Parts: sequence; C-alpha cells; structure tokens
Amino acid sequence: MKPSYEAARERLYELQQFGVHLGLDTISSLLSELGNPQERVPVLHVAGTNGKGSVAAITASILRAAGVRVGLYTSPHLLDFSERIQVQGRCIPGDRVVDLFDNIQALPSFAIPPTFFEVATALAFQYFAEERVDVAVLEVGLGGRFDATNVCRPIGTIITNISFDHEKHLGSSLEAIAFEKAGIVKQDVPLVVGPVEPSVAVVLEEQARQKQARTFAFGREFMSISHSSGAFDFIGMDRKYPSLRCALDGEHQAMNAACAIALLEAGVTPRIRISERAVRLGLEQVSWPGRLERLRRHPEILCDGAHNPAAAECLKIHLQRRLSEQQGCRLILVVGMMQDKNLSAFLKTLVPLADVVILTRINSFRAATVRTLNEALPYIDRPAYECDVPEAAFDLATDLANDNDLICVTGSLFLVGHVKSLMTGNAYEPVLG
Repeated sequence: MKPSYEAARERLYELQQFGVHLGLDTISSLLSELGNPQERVPVLHVAGTNGKGSVAAITASILRAAGVRVGLYTSPHLLDFSERIQVQGRCIPGDRVVDLFDNIQALPSFAIPPTFFEVATALAFQYFAEERVDVAVLEVGLGGRFDATNVCRPIGTIITNISFDHEKHLGSSLEAIAFEKAGIVKQDVPLVVGPVEPSVAVVLEEQARQKQARTFAFGREFMSISHSSGAFDFIGMDRKYPSLRCALDGEHQAMNAACAIALLEAGVTPRIRISERAVRLGLEQVSWPGRLERLRRHPEILCDGAHNPAAAECLKIHLQRRLSEQQGCRLILVVGMMQDKNLSAFLKTLVPLADVVILTRINSFRAATVRTLNEALPYIDRPAYECDVPEAAFDLATDLANDNDLICVTGSLFLVGHVKSLMTGNAYEPVLG
C-alpha cells in the first residue's frame, strides 16, 4: 500500500538524526543517482545572514507577476514541510512528496547517510526539474560554500548581508563568515551584494574577482531611498522605479526589495522580461509568513522570527514605531531561543522596550532553557515571567493583554511556528534542518 504523506513526512523528519553535514560529496552523489536534476534548473541563489528569505520570496513574487514559471526553495518551514518547496506560489502536493521521497529511498546506500536537509534539497531539485520551472529561487540553508544548495547552476547570486550567526560552523569574525557565504559565487555569474561592512565587502569582492564574477553592490550600483509614507524609490543599474510599495512589514524590507530587484536586473537573461508593472505587482502581492506577521488584532499578536542581534535591531525599529503610533499600547514580549545564539545581545536590544517579558523554552533539544534566558536578561526593574512550554507562555500573554496591547512573539522561527500552530489548530513538529 502506498504510504501517506504524513508517513513519508515522518520518515523525512527521522533523518534529523544525522545532524548537520556541511559538504557537497553526499548531495552530489545523491543527485547523480537521480540523473542530476539540478543541471536542468536555472537558479537564482540567495545567501546572507538576515533577509535572505525575504529576498527570495520577493524575487519569486516578481517573477510570477512577470509570467515566469518559478520555483521557490526556502527553510525552515513554519507548520508543514511542503512550505519549503513551491511552484507558482503553491506548496508541493503531498502525493508528490511521497513519490519523490520513495524514489530517493530506493537509491543505493551512501558512505555517509544523507541528512534531512540534503534529502529535502534533492527532492526540491527533482520536483523543479519535473515541473519544468523557468527559474528556481534557492535560499541557502547554512553558510554557502558547503551548503547542499551549492551544487546548483546559478544564473545570478546574491549575498544579502553579513552579521554574526552560526559562528560554530561559519567562523568567529565577519570576514570568516563572509568567506563561507561567498562560496556561492560562480565563474562569470553576476553577484549582487547587499549592505555590508567595508571589511566584508573586501572579502566578497576578492572572491568575485577570482571567479570573474561582476559585482553589483548596494549603495554603489543600486540603492533604495525610503520615504516617510512607507514607499521607496529604487535606483538600479539600468532602471529607476519611483514610489514602490512592498507588502512585507518593516523598514528594512525596502533594502530587501531593492536587493531582489537588483538580482533580477543582474541575473535574469534577456529572454525573461521583467516589466515595471511586474515589479510593482510582485512587491504588492508578496507574502513571507513568520516575519513581522500579524496573526490577530485586539490584542494584536505579531510574530517575527528574528534570532540574532542584527535581526533584533530591525525588529526594535519596527516596534518603536508601532508603539509611538498607538497611545496607551503596552508591549508584551514572548521570547524563546536556541542555546547557540547570542542571547544577551538579542535580549538587550528588545527587552527594554517591553512592559511585560515572558520567557519560554522551544520544543527542541537545542533550545535555551528558561533559566538560561533569564540569566542573559539585561537589568530591568521588574521580574520576567517564566513558562516552561510555549503553550503556557502564549496563554499567559493573552491573559495579561488588553485589547490595545501588542504581543510580540520572537527569538526563533521555531517558536513562531509553534505559536501559529496553537492559533490554527495544526500539529507542530520542529524540524531543525
């Protein structure tokens, strides 16, 4: 009897036991057995510390608006595995996951068993090839140089920004992290670089020079100019678009949108025409769940997957603006994080804004305990509430909130996914790949 999607998904999740494996040998062998589907898919490859998911989603949305058949591969998912692999904005059907995963499981065994992320990446390439997408937008999972997505054949690449995260795997300096992410740069393939520190720009430009990859940098070849109205102007290499508006909340999304437009301008071949109308429509229609996503009003519940200090700064700017606009609004901050993150720097950025702080533990062996989070708190003149599970933290937040208050759930996309599952009634199982 053919297994159900739920059974196939559970078998996929079991591959987490093989952990994180940075390297291309296993994914290359796996794809070779499948007939190298990645060679049949033109790719726009998106790396960076923060913003890469937003840039990928915006890029795919503009391509769809231009009439291009587009695939989108992102990670992690919030509620269901199928969110990771989309064609034309639609998640991969469950029966296709079953069939593709069965094909992969039927392959000969490998010297090093494929990880969850490697299998998911191979599955995405196979699906995109079978669906004959014109372009696939691929978000890097971790780093770049040894990430499983780096077996692709890109027509354009982008590094959105570089900040501290995953130092255990990528290095303890911005320059070291930049070198790892620059591993996606390919011979003669254009590279777009978002806003980065000068020392990081030197590393990226040198890696691009070695590959004869033309570089287009934010603030040099392209830029965005934001207006108080929320609109922004894009000034690019060939085109200028005044008064653009992006459906994604947050002041930082103007830069992400500019990066996406520049990637399309630099990387898409002339046979694919991206009109101004497609740019505007794609920006207006883009959706990227879990990032400044409003789940409810009265009280407002805002979820954001910020999980490092740079992302916390972006969230802080947004929250400050929201609190200044709404008189009498209290901020109730619900935080859960992974233990390998810079807890003190993250909390120091956001906690002073909050009227109420609620700490919780994500359902993962990698999660920071409530006690650890409390020890990392900056000085505040009131105790933080402690809840051992997200269900209790969410219930407490809603009990304490008035209709005019703002509840912000942050610290990890895994906490965001858990809270969304509580509100939708869907099952939740964290997947770390």
